[in-house]
Amino acid sequence: MKLRSDSISDNQPIPGRYAFCVPAEVGHVAMSDNRNPHLAWSDVPTGARSFAIICCDPDVPSVGDDVNQEGRSVPADLPRVDFFHWVLVDIPARVREIAEGAHASGITARGKAPGPAPVGVQGINDYTGWFAGDADMGGDYGGYDGPCPPWNDARLHHYTFTVYALDVEHLGLKGAFTGAEARAAMKGHVLAQASVTGTYTLNPALLK
Repeated sequence: MKLRSDSISDNQPIPGRYAFCVPAEVGHVAMSDNRNPHLAWSDVPTGARSFAIICCDPDVPSVGDDVNQEGRSVPADLPRVDFFHWVLVDIPARVREIAEGAHASGITARGKAPGPAPVGVQGINDYTGWFAGDADMGGDYGGYDGPCPPWNDARLHHYTFTVYALDVEHLGLKGAFTGAEARAAMKGHVLAQASVTGTYTLNPALLK
């Protein structure tokens, strides 16, 4: 199975239009276009009955004490955890491509609803937890929302987009299901998978 993107080159920086935030001279960051990238897959195995897409950043700080704090830095060697940016399942077997901006274009305050998507069914991403308790931004963030790593993080972040070919038409996930729940539901059903990884940072020291 092969995965191609006209938006992201493997192991290269992700263009700002696919990010949630971009660098800014005032306030460190500004909100961006937040468009989902183009993805197209081929060489699908016989027997594939649906597809799933997950985008995950494994470089998120496990402790948030220093995150986005003036005069401080998030150490590169701090232990990291997964942060899901896109959870999409039950994509029909006939689909081989998702267009740029088809699932996300712009930032939706309080998030997009999980559930039916332009194709497939979208779960929630981890901005749901990040914005929990925020009066202006809190809510369920369904579908795709792009990179916005801490602007003072000494580590470059990596965003892996993976398409899975599955031997079932539906995974039985409903409501505000998470990336971890999607991964668990896919166990034993993956016929093949393919990935592309882009990098992103908002740290001026890493952008030089």
